[in-house]
Amino acid sequence: GLPPALPALPLELTVLYNSLLFTGASDSAIKGEAEGIRQGLLRVLEACGGCGQDLSTEELWQKVLQEVTAEELQGPLHRLGALQAVWWLAASRLGSTTSLFRLLSHTEDGGRPLCSKGMNELLSLLKAWRVPAEEASLPLLQSTEALKEILCTAAAFLQGLQELEAGNFPTAFSLLQEAAGGFCSKRVLAQIYTCLGCCTEQMGKPQTALQHLRRALQVDFQCLPALSHVAAVYHKLGETDAELQALVLLYEALEKNPPAAASASPHFLIRTELLIHTPILSSLLRHRHPSEVKYLLAQRCLQDGRVADAVEHYLDLLALLQEGLQQQVPLDGGSTLPRIPEVFLEAASALEQAGRHHDAITVCEEVISRTTDLIPRMLQVEERFEQPECPSPGAGLAGGHLSQKESLCCLAWRAAGYLHQGWVWATLGKSKEAITQFSRCLGDLLRVQVYGSGIEPAENLPEVEVLQKIRLLSLIGRGTQFLELGRHKEALLDFQHGLQISPGDPSAVSYLVQALWKLDRKQEAAAHWQKFSQIPFQQEGQERPLPLYLVSCLKQATFPHRESLARSIHDYLGTTNQD
Repeated sequence: GLPPALPALPLELTVLYNSLLFTGASDSAIKGEAEGIRQGLLRVLEACGGCGQDLSTEELWQKVLQEVTAEELQGPLHRLGALQAVWWLAASRLGSTTSLFRLLSHTEDGGRPLCSKGMNELLSLLKAWRVPAEEASLPLLQSTEALKEILCTAAAFLQGLQELEAGNFPTAFSLLQEAAGGFCSKRVLAQIYTCLGCCTEQMGKPQTALQHLRRALQVDFQCLPALSHVAAVYHKLGETDAELQALVLLYEALEKNPPAAASASPHFLIRTELLIHTPILSSLLRHRHPSEVKYLLAQRCLQDGRVADAVEHYLDLLALLQEGLQQQVPLDGGSTLPRIPEVFLEAASALEQAGRHHDAITVCEEVISRTTDLIPRMLQVEERFEQPECPSPGAGLAGGHLSQKESLCCLAWRAAGYLHQGWVWATLGKSKEAITQFSRCLGDLLRVQVYGSGIEPAENLPEVEVLQKIRLLSLIGRGTQFLELGRHKEALLDFQHGLQISPGDPSAVSYLVQALWKLDRKQEAAAHWQKFSQIPFQQEGQERPLPLYLVSCLKQATFPHRESLARSIHDYLGTTNQD
């Protein structure tokens, strides 16, 4: 409450500097506004006969540094300016920080330009800024020289992240390299190397990216996001063994859940990590949950044909999910884990391919039973329907009212369950049981009425495309079992319906020709074969990948005797021409 006095201001500003060091030592405090700095500047102006209550903080700094010329206040004001830069950088206010250091440099060098062409202005200003000498009578809790080094590192890191987010990768790389050579803890250095790895990977340099990511792990092995990015780079390179090895290491590290690595750098109240708060960094350094990594292991093994390993990982994953979905799966929309029924269906596909047929049937039955009460008796689909932005892996299965999109998903999952069961029974040679499950699948799909008149027809919506693919695979599956039982006319009808859904589909065409052949309608079979052989099959919407849980069904639906059927048709046509 004492009025400001010019002789006492150096001591007052030093006490303010030291107290703010303690205030800023926590994340929560440094994210706010440093009101103490503003009050200190106002007291300086008051002592010098000025006023600035109505000015913004930026305007207040400009007024103080331009009007206050007392030599004994320059050092304390510069130190306070460095702390102001800490608060502004923590808020990503790079422009305000640059303007402040322009003023500080102007007071030092009489307005001479300090940034040469092509250099980063803020970094140039920070490096050129002369740290005021410390006085023995006014001790500091953290030296201004250390604060300057932290500001330089944080400024390079923040600007590098901004350029990375903007897609300016060469500039981002240069700034991140600058930050890597700065003053920071091992934890922050590992984060910088991780960002360098992501940047160079975006630049099309995967091997360089791997070098930076390995460097991040060498600096701090607890920087697990770097290991996650290593696996992603190997995936893009197609090096499955290395990718799986990285994912196994990541999963083991997450299971152990070790404490954060202690910083090997000297402890300071203000540290680089307190100044870096950006969404892109949070995204790049997002820690995966064990269930996500286990799913990636299972998925990659299934995609690569490592069925036994896939089964083991899927069963582990299902056990993890049973322990508690909320604890295992992040519900922030950033999870790589698909919806839970899809995980079950993929597990069923893996079990089926591994020859564990009855286990596959049981897993599918779980999906069917869980979704039965969630599907309306009739579902009308328009070309535009409400789509939740990022449904969580477990959303939509706890009961209650579902959106149209959710109802379509539940219908697809249950129909896919019946589809898988049908193919399992077919593999076991149980044609009647297979026909029953295929018929249930087709009966489910009759609930959907698709209509639309917009630019994008309802038939082209992703969920409807999946349903159409399930219908096609089920018709082919049921038709093959009718053929096995000698019910050729019924088989022919199914294959004809399949071609209505997907005109020119190679499997449906081949089975249709075979059914006609078995009905002794050889001329008609040959005509169909010639017609479709001359027109290459163009699958609409083929840019959309097929769900992984349907891939095995697609393989099973492939016609296995195409060459022998082609020879029979060729021989028949040759004989007919001779006659």
